[in-house]
Amino acid sequence: MSQRLLSEWGLLISVEETEATEEIVTRFHDAMLHKSADELADLYAEDGLHEFPFGGLPPYEGREEIRAGYRASWGATPAEVQEVRRLALHRTEDPEVVVVEQDTHVTVGGRPIRVPGLLVLRIRNGKIVHTRDYMDATVITQVRTATG
Repeated sequence: MSQRLLSEWGLLISVEETEATEEIVTRFHDAMLHKSADELADLYAEDGLHEFPFGGLPPYEGREEIRAGYRASWGATPAEVQEVRRLALHRTEDPEVVVVEQDTHVTVGGRPIRVPGLLVLRIRNGKIVHTRDYMDATVITQVRTATG
C-alpha cells in the first residue's frame, strides 16, 4: 500500500507521485541546461503536447515533434544557459497538474539575461502529457536582439 500525503488542499497524493513529479521537473530543467532535445522529449508521453501560449510559436504535437522542435530552436540560438532556477513548484487541485515558477539565466554574446517563466505541466503515469510554457516574450525579444 502506498503512503499518502495530505496536500494543502486536502487532496491525497502518494509519496511516489510527489517524488516522480519532483524528478520530472528536475530532469526538465536539466534538459534546458544541457539544451538537450533528447533529454526533454524523453520526458513526454508519445502523444504529448507542448504549447507556447504567449510565445507566438505553434505547439509541438507528439514526442518526436517536441524533440525536433527543440533540437531546431536550441540549435539555432547562441544563448548559453548558465542556470535554470526553480523558484517554486505549486500543486493544484488536479493531482496531475503542477505549476513551476522558474528563472532561466542565459548569456548571449557575454551579456547576462534572466528569462522568467512558468510551466504548467500535466503528468500522467510518469510522463508529461501536456505542457503550457509561458515565457516572458519581452525578454525573449531581448535574447533575439542580443544575438544580432
